[in-house]
Amino acid sequence: MTTSVAAPEDPLLDVRDLRVAFEPGTPVLDGVDLAVRAGEVLGVIGETGSGKTTLARAVVGLAPVAAGRITVDGLDRTALRGRALRDARRAGTVQYMFQDPLRSLDPDLTVLRLVGQPLAITGVPVEERRHRVLAALDLVGLDHALADRRPAQLSGGQRQRVALARAIVTRPRLLLADEPVSALDASSRNHVLRLLDELRGELGLAVVLISHDLDSLAGVADRLAVLYRGRVVESGPTDAVLRSPLHPYTALLAASAPGGGPARHAELAVLRSAATRPPAASGCAFAHRCPFADAACAPRPEFRTPAADRAAACHHAPDWRTRLAA
Repeated sequence: MTTSVAAPEDPLLDVRDLRVAFEPGTPVLDGVDLAVRAGEVLGVIGETGSGKTTLARAVVGLAPVAAGRITVDGLDRTALRGRALRDARRAGTVQYMFQDPLRSLDPDLTVLRLVGQPLAITGVPVEERRHRVLAALDLVGLDHALADRRPAQLSGGQRQRVALARAIVTRPRLLLADEPVSALDASSRNHVLRLLDELRGELGLAVVLISHDLDSLAGVADRLAVLYRGRVVESGPTDAVLRSPLHPYTALLAASAPGGGPARHAELAVLRSAATRPPAASGCAFAHRCPFADAACAPRPEFRTPAADRAAACHHAPDWRTRLAA
């Protein structure tokens, strides 16, 4: 059974009932729906093991899709095989920014060759590549003098911007950025996030921004999709989701963020008060950790939409908030 999330009209990326399982009977993603418009940033938040990276890798064809559909710009990529699939990948419409640039950037290649690799794959002539690589370096704020350096000769922030330049050099329509700032200091983190925000406006780029850090998403993402144990449990505009979560797991994430104040600390104590039990094979994915779980949570929850742009997979949404306040 899939759970439907309120989706934007005419999405550039449309994911429906996506299921990924690396082992039979153990889904990593279990009926995920989400959609992203052109020029929009969707933040995907969730703790380690929730399926965030698997979701991004499935969209770009790096994780096996067991069921469901992934459509990019009207093209069902899960239906492509052989040459058609290779051609879709070579087109550069979708690009993936890996989590660790130190591991994803070949240490033996210069910045010029690293950023130019996608252009070589898509068949751009050699004489044109240097011009486009330098233009991409300009977009991410890197000096042309760095073009002949190798990754070990760059700072962490510079390496991440090289990874970003490589991801946008083909002028993709969709970028999947997997924890792009998790290993950076505060200054470099803010710089990369600002770059992503600027590039989506300048290039009309749709971005799926994956993070376990709400602060990194709060100032950049237009909407949030909250992932827990392979399911989207809440979605909506970022400000609304953070200000008034509809799902107890989202509230737990928000209350756990630094600087929440006494009220959030009190909420956190309640949200952590449930005795953790082994997760059930069916029903609500969060019931084994939820202080509001009861017999009504045994069936898998459908999405409730108390507002047109909000949705949460919780049998008690939004009534549980009254119990939290009490």
